[in-house]
Amino acid sequence: MFLLVKKLIEDKLKLGVCYYPEHWSEELWEDDYRRMKELGFTYVRMGEFAWTIFEPEEGIFSFDLFDRAAAKAHEYGLKVIMGTPTATPPAWLTHKYPEVLNVTQDGISYQHGARRHYNYNSETYQRLSSIIVTKMVKHYKDHPAIVGWQIDNELNCEMDVFYSEADHKAFREWAKAKYETLDNLNQAWGTVFWNQTYTSWDQVYLTRKTVPNSPNPHHMLDEKRFISDSAISFAKVQADILREHAPNQWITTNGMFNHLDNHKMTNELLDFFAYDSYPNFGRVIEDNSEKPLRDRKWSWNLSIVRSISPNFAIFEQQSGPGGWVTRMEQPSPKPGQLRLWTYQSIAHGADMVMYFRWRTATKGTEIYWHGINDYHNLPNRRVKEVDQVSKEIQRIGDIIIGSSYKAEAALVTSYDNEWDGEFDKWYGPYASKSKDAWIKAFQYNHVPADAVYLRNETTIDDLKKYKVLVYPHPAIVTKQQAELFKEYVKEGGKIIFGCRSGYKDETGQTYMKAFPGYLADLVGVTVEDFTRVAPFEEVPSINFKGENVLEANDFNEILQLQSDDVEVISTFSSAYFEGKPALVKRNYGFGSSYYFGGVFNLEHASLLLKEFELNNYHDQFELPEEIELAIRHKDGIEYTFLLNYSERPQEIVVEKEFKNILTGNMVTNKHTLNPYDVLILQS
Repeated sequence: MFLLVKKLIEDKLKLGVCYYPEHWSEELWEDDYRRMKELGFTYVRMGEFAWTIFEPEEGIFSFDLFDRAAAKAHEYGLKVIMGTPTATPPAWLTHKYPEVLNVTQDGISYQHGARRHYNYNSETYQRLSSIIVTKMVKHYKDHPAIVGWQIDNELNCEMDVFYSEADHKAFREWAKAKYETLDNLNQAWGTVFWNQTYTSWDQVYLTRKTVPNSPNPHHMLDEKRFISDSAISFAKVQADILREHAPNQWITTNGMFNHLDNHKMTNELLDFFAYDSYPNFGRVIEDNSEKPLRDRKWSWNLSIVRSISPNFAIFEQQSGPGGWVTRMEQPSPKPGQLRLWTYQSIAHGADMVMYFRWRTATKGTEIYWHGINDYHNLPNRRVKEVDQVSKEIQRIGDIIIGSSYKAEAALVTSYDNEWDGEFDKWYGPYASKSKDAWIKAFQYNHVPADAVYLRNETTIDDLKKYKVLVYPHPAIVTKQQAELFKEYVKEGGKIIFGCRSGYKDETGQTYMKAFPGYLADLVGVTVEDFTRVAPFEEVPSINFKGENVLEANDFNEILQLQSDDVEVISTFSSAYFEGKPALVKRNYGFGSSYYFGGVFNLEHASLLLKEFELNNYHDQFELPEEIELAIRHKDGIEYTFLLNYSERPQEIVVEKEFKNILTGNMVTNKHTLNPYDVLILQS
């Protein structure tokens, strides 16, 4: 990480809010800033959708409105985060330069309106973006209120595929740089199949519509890599300008969306990563799965953010009901949920939290995306709840700041497998299902867990931090990665794989090896046979250690032992492969590997968790499933967050005496946690 992370660690937890001075009469600003300061806010974020304010006509610039807004914020001691306004190009720009617009896969151009309708690879858009960013940073580089910059807004939000002429051209050049020759490209994309072989570079495009709507999968995987690189290149244009002219102001961007390697972007361009956390989405997304997590699922999203930037910022923390005029209809957060979601973010590593937004918009698509204040500006319970959080943060801010999330288990993934699995129905849906099962198992069994994104730069030291790694269905596993896993297990780690593992290379083509490819030596088995479970068939069962009979849904691999030291934990029943191994364990060096020839569900994952000697704090607490347990620690002291996601009181048992640092009270024995309440305990 860069300097800012160190600076945040040395400071204290801070709160702030998103504000749009261009939306409001200037007569409101002073009262708004005064009340922000009274609520204990430090930061105010602005500017990211205001290109026309800054440049009303091409080459004509005006900073008066934001000069006054920033100056007034400074009067009240507020620090300003300025956004570059490139997420919403002006109408004059898209009218004069229609080549900047994004295009659908079948060639239809998006039009001006809404947002994020541009493409990253338009030379015209890059040039005009560079001009506005340069003008802004030169103007504000020495402003006493402005401490940092947000690049664009939510890269790849709304739209994460791009097919303009500029994108096709840039992809062609990207492919040339990567493969150098057409022979190499044809080999990587397997174009000999269905006579897709390219004989000239001008034949190479991004994927286009095909008769069965099933483009070449290896081509599609590279397309996602290209989109990520394009977004990062676009961000780099801005980051380089900001670094050159404002070396004392930090740089970040916000959001976490598909087809973007946020780890690479953060490592190469940013001082830290910022996330926009909207747990209320979990209450409106249809989820008929077993024991749905709903808003608690955002704890896992925050775990992914933590893998990008161990201590991060929340630039948009949901504070009210959300919804556009056209979609995303959400209920109001119940009393206590706004506070709960704030501490959810802090528990998982946030050292700065800014609420979205100060006041609900009275115009535009988001008039139902409510902020802290309602349209009428009168007192409401959300303001009161933020005030409570602010007073608590002032009490604990210097205690929690700089502490790290503590986890002994991690769920592993990779961008290659996520992107390839989007369109491969033979493992992508299984990976999603198993990931959800393990997230729930960690949550409901009170086992703090991290996310690990496997990258070329990943080292054994990155993995050795964890006692257990879970990598459910990694179809793409390189020889280098398999060797890394071997070393991890040899040195004492435990690793778990599921079916459909290790059978593809980095191009997405399959190895001519027995499944699971380069993992076979580590797990001590190969796949003798396999089948999908048809909807009309009886679902096979597995007998877990002869005690628990569990369903083996979706996909079954029949395992063949390749070593005498492989222990069979479970076998199949109710199928033509009755009695064949389903789940095995192999001790390897000082550790052990597990391979399950199936798709994980919550029961599978929970039983396997009991196999491992993880510190899940059962010796300190008796907790119902409704309570999340998270740990932050520093200087040898642990801070235990207990968060109640239930609308009902939950009784917990605290086995020893702790101090609740939010109140200063001591907590021990039986304790009732109120609906949506939070405890932060220090022993």
